[in-house]
Amino acid sequence: MSARATLATAGRVLHQLRRDPRTIALIIAVPILLETLLEQIFKGQGDIFQRVGGPLLGIFPFVSMFVVTSITMLRERQSGTLERLMTLPLAKLDVLLGYGIAFALLAAIQASAVSFVAFELLGLESAGPVWAVVLLAMGNALLGMALGLFASAFATTEFQAVQFMPLIVIPQMLLSGLFAPRERMAEWLQWLSDALPLTYSYDALARATRLDDFGGRFPWDVAVTVGATFLALTLGATTLRRRTS
Repeated sequence: MSARATLATAGRVLHQLRRDPRTIALIIAVPILLETLLEQIFKGQGDIFQRVGGPLLGIFPFVSMFVVTSITMLRERQSGTLERLMTLPLAKLDVLLGYGIAFALLAAIQASAVSFVAFELLGLESAGPVWAVVLLAMGNALLGMALGLFASAFATTEFQAVQFMPLIVIPQMLLSGLFAPRERMAEWLQWLSDALPLTYSYDALARATRLDDFGGRFPWDVAVTVGATFLALTLGATTLRRRTS
């Protein structure tokens, strides 16, 4: 691996994204619009917005980053860009980490923007420090990015890439505890939930926004989220080939 090669790849990806304003708008504006819509839906029920608004600060970026990165990476594969990169003396992780760093920067901007709007303009409150919520939201966005990069290897069209959303994203949202407490689910659903990374990132956000509890399970939640992100990036690197058929 080479830090220079990784940063060069990240710079190229950022340069391409800068010329695609629609993607930038999707990454930054959509989570803000969804959080604003949520606040308006529960306008007369502020307690509900306070309960779900914080955790959704991480779930909305998770979803948007998954969609954007899976489609962007698929385009790179289809256009032959990845194939040309792999003819260069670059390690697979150099290429994938370069993409990861570029999207990580966008994830940081995205999470910071939606958190600013939620806390400063929409009146969202947090039991824990706001900076911790922002960092956790960034972590969720990075998890979505890593899963999107990995999922792109199994799609041949953009339509197929989007189809991975109901397969990978929606079940994690349903089983994370957002809609119903996990302990009230069927036992086999609890086991499945335990195997999904969004369960842990959601739980960390819920604890930070509602309980101000950074002990107990919280460190484990963060560790699993970080570990799942790196695992997805590593698995994604194994899908890169020096030669395409």
